[in-house]
Amino acid sequence: MATTSKSSALATAASLATSAVLLRTVASDLVPSRLQDYLSDSLTALLARLSSQLTVTIDEFDGPLANLMYRAAATYLATKLGPSSRRIRVAKQGEDDDDGGALDITIDRGEEVVDAYDGVRFTWRLKARETPPRRRHQWQRNVFTDSTSHETRFFELSFHRRHRDAALGPYLRFVLARSRSIRDEAKTLKMYTNNEDGEWSCANMRHPSTFETVAMDGGMKRELTEDLERFVGRKEYYKRVGKAWKRGYLLYGPPGTGKSSLVAAMANFLRFDVYDLELTEVRNNSELRSLLTSTANRSILVVEDIDCSVELGAGVGPREGSKSRESDSDSGNDKKVTLSGLLNSVDGLWSSCGDERIIVFTTNHKDRLDPALLRPGRMDVHVHMGYCTPSAFGVLASNYHSVRGHRLFPEIERLITEVDVTPAEVAEELMKSDDVEVALRGLIAVLNGKRTNAAHESIKNLDEEPREANGTE
Repeated sequence: MATTSKSSALATAASLATSAVLLRTVASDLVPSRLQDYLSDSLTALLARLSSQLTVTIDEFDGPLANLMYRAAATYLATKLGPSSRRIRVAKQGEDDDDGGALDITIDRGEEVVDAYDGVRFTWRLKARETPPRRRHQWQRNVFTDSTSHETRFFELSFHRRHRDAALGPYLRFVLARSRSIRDEAKTLKMYTNNEDGEWSCANMRHPSTFETVAMDGGMKRELTEDLERFVGRKEYYKRVGKAWKRGYLLYGPPGTGKSSLVAAMANFLRFDVYDLELTEVRNNSELRSLLTSTANRSILVVEDIDCSVELGAGVGPREGSKSRESDSDSGNDKKVTLSGLLNSVDGLWSSCGDERIIVFTTNHKDRLDPALLRPGRMDVHVHMGYCTPSAFGVLASNYHSVRGHRLFPEIERLITEVDVTPAEVAEELMKSDDVEVALRGLIAVLNGKRTNAAHESIKNLDEEPREANGTE
């Protein structure tokens, strides 16, 4: 009897399930899709009124534009995936080779992530909706074709109603800021160079230089890093005072003192892309403006050896405030880059076409530059890259031989204070042998040779001075 009752109950349940499936199928066939969506949305709205939960929708696109909040949420939630995650989405961009780039990992559709912020529980769900196909009258082989439908992804962020202000304020701002930090940490820096067509070409920048490895005075490093950190944190300050959010640095000193390495260290420190502007490849001021306005935010524009670039040194081209300045077209300067064109690009109205940008000029001869290039607002910080110092030698010895002390160090440090030797020359000697003793002795020999040559030059100059005074050869 009991067995018969169980069998009857199972049969009834199966019949009801079958009827439900059949009813759903019939309803799907008979009820228009728009009415189905309306009923579904109405049911959802009714349940929302009865629930204490509030749900915020973050679509992947806002009209034709990408929704930055969606991208930030995807980046942030990727760090919240754990062993209990059921669906994970993986992507890899770039060349199909082992370039060392990280995989792009985030949650997939249907996955749920629970987060906590300031004691409040937030639940994220990734969903997708199918957008209706749009008929495109594309003629192909004498047949009209229709475009296929596609999915639009969106996040649903759910939380208790009483935390509405906290969610739409501090929490979402926290997600935006955290996602930016995550992207910066994982970012592959890019190096852009301008070509003869007036366009930027791009390559991955893998320069290993950092402020820990660059050979310069420790106090100067601290001042520079503090200045960079202060700059990137002053968005509201620049807006309040009405200035473009940019900062200029002039690196000057003899060749081989590490100016290019310092630029790479700045880029790695800030996680900024680098635009290496070769002025000799720029045809005119209009092309220069086009190149500069196409640079991205959070980037470093570098103009190396500015004193050698297109005759932009002192005394060349119209000076600021000159009454005799002619228009570019009248003077024929429409076919070349002029000093006034460069100044307007880095400090005029064109310079405000972007945020959080750094401009770096390098030169071996600061005295050859036009003073108009050097004033604050164009070159705010002047960094002298001089000859090697004892502290810079210590950095190089640590870089190349992993030593921070050696019995030969005092002699080398004394010689470095007596002769002019660049960090590049010191590094070249340290690289000649893997044996630290051999490398240091080789460096001592080079330094002694420089000291001897300097002494001979000094004696020679003293001998020639009396002859010149007497007018004799």
